[in-house]
Amino acid sequence: MKTFISILFVLIFQLTVVAQTQEQRIREFELQREASERQAYKALLDSAILLSQQGEYLLADSKFRQLLRTTKSVPSDLVYHFGENSFYLGNFKQSVDWLNKYIQLKGTTGQYSAQAVERLKSAEEELMKERLVESKQAGQVLSQDYDIDCGPTGKVTCPVCKGSTVIIKKGYVSDTYKTCPYCHKLGYLGCEDYNLLLKGQLQPSTTKP
Repeated sequence: MKTFISILFVLIFQLTVVAQTQEQRIREFELQREASERQAYKALLDSAILLSQQGEYLLADSKFRQLLRTTKSVPSDLVYHFGENSFYLGNFKQSVDWLNKYIQLKGTTGQYSAQAVERLKSAEEELMKERLVESKQAGQVLSQDYDIDCGPTGKVTCPVCKGSTVIIKKGYVSDTYKTCPYCHKLGYLGCEDYNLLLKGQLQPSTTKP
């Protein structure tokens, strides 16, 4: 009986050792895999940074985006370098967004904090210039002499009185009612008058209410 118990104890001990060995091997494999992934990530990041420094901004952008697609938690160094490379690509809005994020994460103590603050200032200035140009371009389009098609009826509800033929002016004591000076008591405008109104060229009627 004692011999049987001893054999059983030895078997249990051996099984325990085997299980621990297998668990240790699995853990070592996981550690090796994680180390390999970190090494591959660092190599790709270093490659992207080098391309950016060499002026190959589009290729660098492609690698940065590859890194962003394959990581769940974006490291701060990638945040900075992607923001900086975006600046060189002329994508100022994206640059401002990512550089701001880096400064929020690292404050003034980050490895790239000083560069991030300086680059952010430049990106914001360029973004303002870009928006100003866009605004001027939009104004040029709107100011051109286009006529609006009023549809098959050739009529449009008067935008001044909303078709009521009356303009109501609110007062402290009472409201004042005035006949609309543009639609001639019709509640609508012909297409020609409508386009003149849009351009600020339609003269109001001098008829008194």
